[in-house]
Amino acid sequence: MAGLAICPGSFDPITYGHLDIIERAARVFDEVRVVVFNNQSKSPLFSVEERKKLIRESTVGISNVTVESYGGLLMKYAEEAGAEAIIRGLRAISDFEYEMQITSMNRKLNEEIETFFVMTNNQYSFLSSSIVKEIAKYQGEITGLVPEVVEKALQERFKR
Repeated sequence: MAGLAICPGSFDPITYGHLDIIERAARVFDEVRVVVFNNQSKSPLFSVEERKKLIRESTVGISNVTVESYGGLLMKYAEEAGAEAIIRGLRAISDFEYEMQITSMNRKLNEEIETFFVMTNNQYSFLSSSIVKEIAKYQGEITGLVPEVVEKALQERFKR
């Protein structure tokens, strides 16, 4: 499938679950743009610039992935970028209701840009940035949940 796909999220921090979705999207689309949005309902651990850096370092081997940030509406960004698609990852049934609401609103804003849901690999179905941060905060083992660069950043952030 040709074209540009946007993979939006807060990515605070990026996990192997996120990377699974990004890598699979990169096999389908010519370009995948990972866009860091600052979710106002969350208190981020890492700044937007730090998150972008961690994503870039984590996706260095995927040639058709770029990383940006945006402070407005996803659909406005997607329109301005000329995107054909939005990629959303699903872990479990519980994600579906929320994602369906967001997708329905996005479709109302611009029905020309399709949303594709990608189920994460079963080995990452339990994984979230929040869980990873909680484990790291208490010096728990996060190897295998996040790329090494993210693991080091979390360890540094939670040094005692």
